[in-house]
Amino acid sequence: MATGEVRVRPPDGVRSSGTGVRRGPSDAARGAATVSLLAEVRACRLCADQLPLGPRPVLQLDSRARILVAGQAPGRKAHVSGIPFSDASGDRLRDWMGLTSEQFYDPALVAIVPMGLCFPGTGTAGDLPPRPECAAHWRARLLASLPALRLTLVIGRHAMDWHLSRARSSVTALVQGWREHGPHHLPLPHPSPRNHRWLQRNPWFALELLPALRARVQQVCSGTD
Repeated sequence: MATGEVRVRPPDGVRSSGTGVRRGPSDAARGAATVSLLAEVRACRLCADQLPLGPRPVLQLDSRARILVAGQAPGRKAHVSGIPFSDASGDRLRDWMGLTSEQFYDPALVAIVPMGLCFPGTGTAGDLPPRPECAAHWRARLLASLPALRLTLVIGRHAMDWHLSRARSSVTALVQGWREHGPHHLPLPHPSPRNHRWLQRNPWFALELLPALRARVQQVCSGTD
């Protein structure tokens, strides 16, 4: 690297070489590969014995997606419906992003790939953490199937540990340092109603980060980024 040169980390799913972004297969081939990968994922029984409601991977994937929502794991309602963020958390997240439900559930625009693809069960303080086997087995392949990504929303501790290169001591510190992660990654707290007090204690989130988030989402949606 030459003196003074800054290397910008590419978006998740985009592989780069010294001369730029590598050319990959055709759109038709990528689409067929994504369909095949989704069939594999939905047939997964890797954690079956550890899941109280059994395996039901809940995700949204299309090789054309420009935004990735990288969350924790689907909740009970998403497990039942098969639709990611089909609850109050999803309502809040869509509001944060400034997207309608139609836009959010357009797989050609938004991919939704949580760290754990199945509902992990409930503990004393809410849903259990995502099963670690899931990301270890599937995540690299899923991200590699998303070559058009321009923005990754990194939601919660487990997603931050995977996606962000510089870890800090707390989710609050990571979210507060959102400007450090460049235009392609934006750390967020979980949009769960359980986080209402966090939002009250951190007014800068609504005043500073949310306007920047909505502007970046609109930029990506319009293709002007």
